[in-house]
Amino acid sequence: MDYAILGAALLVSAFTAYTFVRAGLHKLRTADAKLIEAGWNWVKSAPKGTVKFIGVAEVLGGLGVILSPLAVTLFNLDWAYVLGVAAGVGLVTIMVLANIVHIARKEFKYTWKTGLMVLAVTAIATALLVAYPTNI
Repeated sequence: MDYAILGAALLVSAFTAYTFVRAGLHKLRTADAKLIEAGWNWVKSAPKGTVKFIGVAEVLGGLGVILSPLAVTLFNLDWAYVLGVAAGVGLVTIMVLANIVHIARKEFKYTWKTGLMVLAVTAIATALLVAYPTNI
């Protein structure tokens, strides 16, 4: 694998990991009442535990998209490749569903820039994981 492609893949994966781990930890650490108070009105109608579930999924997915390419590249753990792709697909799914929820709740005009940007970067990170599965 070309070092430039590897560097780009790791950079995009690192950004994706940072974004989702941070967002997930926020959901895990913050009480639902505080999120609602901050304007996260979708939390009111979400089933109990949904916010925490999403937080766990975001943290695990974020870790997966960065640890997987590192495990494959640095330690030749080729089996980790599948976990990284699964993590990326999971994060893309989370973002697609999040955008659908915001559209349905007519909140998309407030969230579309961030939602689509994070979706695009996550899709790119996942595509790079799929396209370049082997180490150098």
